[in-house]
Amino acid sequence: MADWRPSEAQQQRLVVARRMHRRSSLLASASAVVFFAVVALALVSSPGWPTVRATFFDWSQAVEAWPDVVEGFWVNVRLFLLAEPLILLLGLAVAAVRVSRSPVLVPLRMIAIGYTDLFRGLPTILVVFLVCFGVPALQLQGVTTSLFWLALVALVLSYGAYVAEVFRAGIESVHPSQVASATALGLSNAQTLRHVVVPQAVRRVLPPLLNDFISLQKDTALVATVGLLDALGTASDAANYSFNFTPYLVAAALFVALTVPLARLTDWLGRRAMQRERAGVP
Repeated sequence: MADWRPSEAQQQRLVVARRMHRRSSLLASASAVVFFAVVALALVSSPGWPTVRATFFDWSQAVEAWPDVVEGFWVNVRLFLLAEPLILLLGLAVAAVRVSRSPVLVPLRMIAIGYTDLFRGLPTILVVFLVCFGVPALQLQGVTTSLFWLALVALVLSYGAYVAEVFRAGIESVHPSQVASATALGLSNAQTLRHVVVPQAVRRVLPPLLNDFISLQKDTALVATVGLLDALGTASDAANYSFNFTPYLVAAALFVALTVPLARLTDWLGRRAMQRERAGVP
C-alpha cells in the first residue's frame, strides 16, 4: 500500500495556515514589546522616578536584606506546607458531614453549617488576630502560646471553611446514578462516599482547590501582623531600619517565585480536566 500524502490543495492550506500563524506570532510579539516599552518609558520619565528607584530598587539594600528575608520566608513556606494537608482533612470532613443525611449526625451538621458560615464571613486577618491574641489570654493549661502554631490554627480554620464548600460542591456534582449503582452493588453509605463519590469529587474540584492554596500561600504573610517574623515581618524590620522599601520587593519576589508555578500548574490541570470531559474520559 502506498503511503498517504496530502493533496496539493491541502498542502497549500497548510502553508497558508503556517504563514498566518507566523504573522500572528510576530504581530503579538511586536505589540507586546511596544506596549511594555511605552510603559517603561512612562515610568522612567516620570518626575518621581529617581526617588522611586532609590527607595524601591536599591541593589545594595536588596543584597543586604536577602539572607534575613529568605530566612523569614521559610516561616511562610512551613506554614503553607503544614496548613495545606490539615485544611484538606478539615474541609473534607466538614463537607462529608454536611452532605450526610443520617439523623444521628444532625448536631454535627448544625456545627458544620455554623462553622462554614462563621469563618467564611470573617476576614482571615481578623481570625489571625482573634486566635493569636485570644487563645493566650485564656491561659488554658496545655495549650501552646507559640505564635507560629496559633497562626497555623488560624489559617486552617479560615481556609478550612472555604475548602469545605469546594468539596461539598464537588460531592453534590456527582450524578445520583453513581450512588445508586454503588448501593446496588451492596456498598454502605460510608463506602459509597469513600470509594465512589469522593474520588470523583476531588478530581472535579482540583483546580479550584489549587487556587485556594495559591491564596493561602499569599495569606501566610498575614502572620506578620501579630509579630511573627516571616518574610514580610523581616522585610518590614529591614525597611524601618534603613528607611528604604527595597526589602519589601525582595519579599514580593519570593512570593511570586512560589505562586507563579502553582498558578501555571492550576491552569494546566484545568485544561487537562476540560480535555478529558470533552473526550468523554471517566
